[in-house]
Amino acid sequence: MKRIGLLTSGGDAPGMNAAIRAVVRSGIYFGMEVYGIERGYAGLIEDAVFPMEMRSVSNIVQFGGTKLRTARCLEMMTKEGQKQAVETLEKHGIEGLVVIGGDGSFRGAKTLTDEFGVPTIGIPGTIDNDLAYTDYTLGFDTAVNTCLDIINKLRDTMTSHERVSVVEVMGRHCGDIALYSGIASGAEIIVVPEIAFNMDEIASRIHRSRANGKHSNIIIVAEGVMSADKFAKGLQAITEYDVRPTCIGHVQRGGSPSMSDRMLAAQFGNKAVRLLNDGIGNRAVGIRDNKIIDMDIIEAVSMKKQFDYELYETLQMISM
Repeated sequence: MKRIGLLTSGGDAPGMNAAIRAVVRSGIYFGMEVYGIERGYAGLIEDAVFPMEMRSVSNIVQFGGTKLRTARCLEMMTKEGQKQAVETLEKHGIEGLVVIGGDGSFRGAKTLTDEFGVPTIGIPGTIDNDLAYTDYTLGFDTAVNTCLDIINKLRDTMTSHERVSVVEVMGRHCGDIALYSGIASGAEIIVVPEIAFNMDEIASRIHRSRANGKHSNIIIVAEGVMSADKFAKGLQAITEYDVRPTCIGHVQRGGSPSMSDRMLAAQFGNKAVRLLNDGIGNRAVGIRDNKIIDMDIIEAVSMKKQFDYELYETLQMISM
């Protein structure tokens, strides 16, 4: 394989730039020409394609976001859009494609392989950590650390005023950001989409913690449950404590990637290129038991994410 393409798709995640760098430089190491595609599948359809060289990825490993930019592309779900994407690849002589993104991005890659014969490799770039086949996705560790920093600061002011802080973090269907940031920050309560909650019980737990001498409480709520504002209002209505909401929002997607995410980016990017160099496509790379793995891309996105109930129980035991 002599020429490969690279795009980032869907929501951005810290570490995408580091993965871009790894793909480009690994490709050049193997004697390939590497072409960047701007704005994900939308850019592929619109022919926003350009050659990348060693210096194209200099000084980007430490930055969040994505040098190639990203977009969501409904047109890629249509036959017409898919055909146009393939025509662009053929126009530039691109023989294989690396896609950095989440499950929707992977499904687009799978279509290109199955229906048009384009070898594709998926790199899991999503802060939600919601892909079951890999222990961690690119950007998750940085997002959790961003939340942790903010929660630590909130704890200072909540303790000073003896308040309850409801912190909304990202996670529509997967509560991993809430779970990990909750445990790491010493939060008293986490509320995630995977587990039903009872507002009266939460109020009782706060009351018990105050009776035991605590002066503040942190509650982490995943966005898939409800907004921090709505949750805080519901809790305020049944308790005498001062409840304040905070939505961390899109700041979770930005910032310089952590060491862990930079390492994953380097390993994922290199593995993707190695697979293409061996003529292998239709795979998703990931990490499992601290080893870099690859598997069928549609099997990867079809696996059901299992919530870590043991970790959740750990928080229940140590939080109050």
